[in-house]
Amino acid sequence: MISEEQRNGINFAIPVLEHINIENSSVLADRGYDSNKLIDYIYDRGGEPAIPSRKGAKFQRLCDWRLYKERLLMEKFFLKLKAFRRIAARYDKLSFTYPGFPALPQGLKGSR
Repeated sequence: MISEEQRNGINFAIPVLEHINIENSSVLADRGYDSNKLIDYIYDRGGEPAIPSRKGAKFQRLCDWRLYKERLLMEKFFLKLKAFRRIAARYDKLSFTYPGFPALPQGLKGSR
């Protein structure tokens, strides 16, 4: 899903997860995705959230920190993608042209 840069990603978490079978799976996300609505959605569909509670939360939910750290692999992958300025700056302004560019170019493996 493509959205405006200023929109918060949590607004799209449930619509994206609706397209994925999360039963018996773990859903990894950072503290910004800590919302009761999202956590309940994950549990209702048989998934297990690996989303830490916000620091100021009244109730700290348990989180599998070992599994949560694997999220860093995806984080690093997107940092590599951002090295390609065209993706980071979103020069393709139309939503139907943008998805074609991030389709992993052949030269990505050896770059940087």
